[in-house]
Amino acid sequence: MNFLKNCLLKVIVQVSFVLLAGGCLSVPDSPNPRFYMLQPQGQDQLTQKFDIPSEVIIGIGPVEIPEYLNRPQIVTFNKDSTVRFSEFDRWAESLDFLLAGVVRANLSLMLSGAKFEIYPWNAVMPVKYQVMLEVVQLNAHLDNELVFVVQWSIFDIKNKRIVLIKRSEFRQEINPHNYSTLVEKLSFECGILSSQIAEAIAGLEIKKD
Repeated sequence: MNFLKNCLLKVIVQVSFVLLAGGCLSVPDSPNPRFYMLQPQGQDQLTQKFDIPSEVIIGIGPVEIPEYLNRPQIVTFNKDSTVRFSEFDRWAESLDFLLAGVVRANLSLMLSGAKFEIYPWNAVMPVKYQVMLEVVQLNAHLDNELVFVVQWSIFDIKNKRIVLIKRSEFRQEINPHNYSTLVEKLSFECGILSSQIAEAIAGLEIKKD
């Protein structure tokens, strides 16, 4: 009897293996993660453009972000102020690099004559202005709004002095209440931030004339 049981067990194991290998028995797929990029403003969205000399090179960065945001997962807040790290909604690159990249892309449209470098750049590059950004707050409540607070400064590299320090605050309702809208609103706020930076740099160049 034991011999028959053992033979039957072996047959069941072998049949199960064949079915699994052939795809006859399927295991439910886990959700695939979604990856998001910040998007620069389009030409039709530009409200301001400034002309500055083509030899001006502007460096973007570093961009400092709070440590809780320094992760692939998109971070949101619940009503009770607890933090949620989305397992399946993630940034395509590190958030500090994404922010630097979208500001650079926006500025390249607003200051069409200038050239741009992302921090860290080669020391031999004759960068004239360095734009440094610190994200003070990036609080997203999917059922409510996105709060984005940035302190930024412009450093005159040749004269080794900070020529401007400013704090910018933005609020945007997240509606529909999903991650795609969150990313869209943050991209929009980065566009406004970029316009403020572009205006400040253009003003510095006008003062020099």
